Amino acid sequence: MNFTFILFVSIVLALLILLAWALRNPERRRASRVEPASLEQPGPRHATYLPLIRQALSPADLEFLAARGSPSLARRVRKERRRVALSYLNELRNDFQRLLRLARVIASLSPEVGAAQEWERLRLSFRFSFRYQIVRAGLYCGLLVLPQLSGLSQIVSELAFRMETAMKELGERAVLAAKLASSSDHRAVDIA
Repeated sequence: MNFTFILFVSIVLALLILLAWALRNPERRRASRVEPASLEQPGPRHATYLPLIRQALSPADLEFLAARGSPSLARRVRKERRRVALSYLNELRNDFQRLLRLARVIASLSPEVGAAQEWERLRLSFRFSFRYQIVRAGLYCGLLVLPQLSGLSQIVSELAFRMETAMKELGERAVLAAKLASSSDHRAVDIA
């Protein structure tokens, strides 16, 4: 009896929380939408800097520095390079999140977007987040994570390519729709 009552109260409480969430202020919901200005940032910059990050994390480069310089210099350089790699990783995540916001906008404009595309975007987001955390932990531990870092960069590059293709298709559809609307307006004028 006691367990049943606790279970009932828990379910009612969960339903009330869901109801409150669903009925929250619509102004707040509009504020959480994507602003077009946030999408106008320059394209993914991660691909430009990946070769430099690879060089900075190269074991041969660090071994050369350790052999030619003092151990304290090697530690300091390793620490600084790790900080730069972590900064790069953070910017890579920012590029990915910006592309996901763009994907949501494109999905809202495209009539063909279905559950499969939404599922793919969710799966890609989880995959990126999981790999991001592994690379980040590896960098903090001082492990060599170049292949994983390249894999993350590849995920972002593929998403950027997909978004560019989707935007091109939307643009082509808009031009076609404008031409169709324009030609139907001219026919209406000719008939009248």
